Amino acid sequence: MRPFIFVFVFAGLGMGILTAPLAASARNTEVILPVKGAVESDTKGHLLDVKFFMKGAGHPAVAKKFVTVSASRSTRGAFRSDEDSCNVAFLSSLRALQDRAVTEGGDAIIDIISVTRNVTTESETEFRCVAGSAVVHVALKGTIVKLK
Repeated sequence: MRPFIFVFVFAGLGMGILTAPLAASARNTEVILPVKGAVESDTKGHLLDVKFFMKGAGHPAVAKKFVTVSASRSTRGAFRSDEDSCNVAFLSSLRALQDRAVTEGGDAIIDIISVTRNVTTESETEFRCVAGSAVVHVALKGTIVKLK
């Protein structure tokens, strides 16, 4: 009789172990945060000296347009607030755009938008982030230019 009880106990534990990752990954909260807050959180200076302008924000005249590019970056969400994690992911995506601008010969990125889950967020001051239980994700799209 005892082996029969152990089978149920171990089967129950096994099912709990197998379904725990599904429950942990189930949270996908869409968060809208201010760009200014993310940029001000860059205390280590990871961003390059490449200007960036969100869609709708005024910018100097454009001398040359190069290419429209996108960057999608994720970071860990565990043990941090959604805001902190989203800021890190935003800065990583923005840095990827800046790296590409340098490669292309541009000195700015204009008309930056957030594209998450096929939802486009066009804002002068905010970006969209998806915060999961373990991973946070930000995707940005913008046009690399040379300013006059």
